[in-house]
Amino acid sequence: MPRRVNPTSARRPRLLAVDLDGTLLDSNSQPHEEDRQALVRLADSGSIVTIVTGRLYSGTRGSAEALLLEGPVACADGSHMVRAKDHATLLHHGVPGEALGKLKAALAEHQPATFVFAEQTILHDHRGGPYLDFVKNWSTDLRATPEITEHEAWTGEDRITALVAFGTQDQIAGIVDPLEHTVPNTQFARFALKQIPGMWAMIARAKVGTKATALSWLADHHGIDLDETVCVGDWWNDVPMLEVAGRSFVMGQAPDEVKAAGTHVLEETSATGGGIARVVKDIFGI
Repeated sequence: MPRRVNPTSARRPRLLAVDLDGTLLDSNSQPHEEDRQALVRLADSGSIVTIVTGRLYSGTRGSAEALLLEGPVACADGSHMVRAKDHATLLHHGVPGEALGKLKAALAEHQPATFVFAEQTILHDHRGGPYLDFVKNWSTDLRATPEITEHEAWTGEDRITALVAFGTQDQIAGIVDPLEHTVPNTQFARFALKQIPGMWAMIARAKVGTKATALSWLADHHGIDLDETVCVGDWWNDVPMLEVAGRSFVMGQAPDEVKAAGTHVLEETSATGGGIARVVKDIFGI
């Protein structure tokens, strides 16, 4: 795993990685204009600007184009690296084949609302329909299928980037509890959906893909060290990235535990915008 660097000894910053939802984007999934302009100026000055997000590339592409990016961006929490210039896949970590059969059986048994993140598409059946608002920002390509566990994506090699399910706490526990310590090379996350009391969610992805491994890959790709990187984020999935960057900034609305993972906390929030612009000015001098 990438090491944690001492921010007081970090060298001149050369790369800025930004999260999207809750960081660069407003509630309408549009970049705050002050932040967008600051990132474009930073790239024009010769520094490296990139995105590290939980979204699939189809849900990231618009932001990459708004920032005029051409280099690699990290999608699906580091499971998919894509070159923005020509949309070419540079690296992809799919859910391991040896895990798919057990996951498919567990999902079929417990019947949660299931979403299959297959390449650039999010697949769902009738159970997922009521929850599309929770996943629509991750991809612009949402497709309904008669029965999600019978879709051909399950048989394709390295096609499934992630599996997401919504259900009761018992449904999610019934899926995750037997698998999280027995299914190889797969990581699980589960959490309560605050917007819907009593509902829980789970995410299953390849263990090798995190925002920390994404930032490390980006640093290696550009021939720089991790202590020359800066990142901005706001949520739990940003913590691995916040913990390894040379300098890491956390948005003002973030949970306290996420703030504790960064080297700095911003006053600005995703509602006000301007946090990224502050980082560009104070750290990069642009």
